[in-house]
Amino acid sequence: MSTPDRLVFIIAEAGVNHNGDPNLAMQMVDVAGEAGANAVKFQTFDAKALVTSSAEKARYQQVATNSSQSQQQMLTGLQLDGETHRRLKRRAEKHGLLFMSTAFDSPSLTFLANHLNLPLLKIPSGEITNGPLLLQYAQTGRDLVLSTGMSTIAEVKAALSVLAFGLTGRNSPSTQAFDQAFTSQEGREALRAHVTLLHCTTQYPASLSSVNLKAMISLQEIFGLRIGYSDHTPGAVVACAAAALGARVIEKHFTLDNTLPGPDHKASLEPLELKQMIESVRMVEQALGDGQKVPHATEMENRPVARKSLVAAHTIRQGEIFSPENVAVKRPGTGRSPMEYWDLLGRKSNRDHEFDEFL
Repeated sequence: MSTPDRLVFIIAEAGVNHNGDPNLAMQMVDVAGEAGANAVKFQTFDAKALVTSSAEKARYQQVATNSSQSQQQMLTGLQLDGETHRRLKRRAEKHGLLFMSTAFDSPSLTFLANHLNLPLLKIPSGEITNGPLLLQYAQTGRDLVLSTGMSTIAEVKAALSVLAFGLTGRNSPSTQAFDQAFTSQEGREALRAHVTLLHCTTQYPASLSSVNLKAMISLQEIFGLRIGYSDHTPGAVVACAAAALGARVIEKHFTLDNTLPGPDHKASLEPLELKQMIESVRMVEQALGDGQKVPHATEMENRPVARKSLVAAHTIRQGEIFSPENVAVKRPGTGRSPMEYWDLLGRKSNRDHEFDEFL
């Protein structure tokens, strides 16, 4: 999933911040490419297949949009048609970006997998308990990114069990069959090969106190899969912290202008902020290194300057016994190591040594 010379795969999440306008969506692809992201991601859905006509909006959606609208009415205005998706994909490819989208319903997933032939699909947090859709995602055989916002470990395990069942091509779905697939060697190998888990706090924006970034590490320890972080916090600090903790995927919402109307703009980075976040993550990558504790080549010139050697504290004559009174430890570190101090004490000097001379 990640590019060969990079540890972190960065998804610039356009989501629905195009406000249903194909021209704004195209501009967002350009912004993601110029910012240096690895992928740009949208959201694909049929509002009538996604929510009932009476479904209420989340509180943050009510605050950010027309409060008199239902959730279905709001989402209807944020849909993009199939041809727009194709144009966005072509535009992304011109920038060297992987085009991604999240399907929220079965027909949308069929479109992304079979018509756009996307190699990498994102499963949103809200669908983690949608067993039929999870199974359809798995049966595409594509690489999957599973977001885990609002979820318990038990719910994540249940979702992974369905994915393991679908990825291994098994028949006759049932809870027992899902569990068997999850515990099987074949199922575990399929999950490791195809699934990345994203820790996430499903709030827009998410407060720092709600992030619980250590839970990302817990997901890795419990399930042994690649991990990442879907960031809804303001700014870039938490995304960089996630990279430092080992996130292999970072997803971040962005917008052309966070004063635009719409549900997610206020929890999104503007273009310059997105670019700065990606640059910061890349700097964290450079700083992480390979984990081997060895001196770096750039340190070697400073080692003799900073380290010390055993020297004569005053003039020492041949035959004199080395003692704490006549042996000192001083820079530079080009002589005998002070780690040999105790081996030297009590021995006779085999020649004269002048003050500050190496021993």
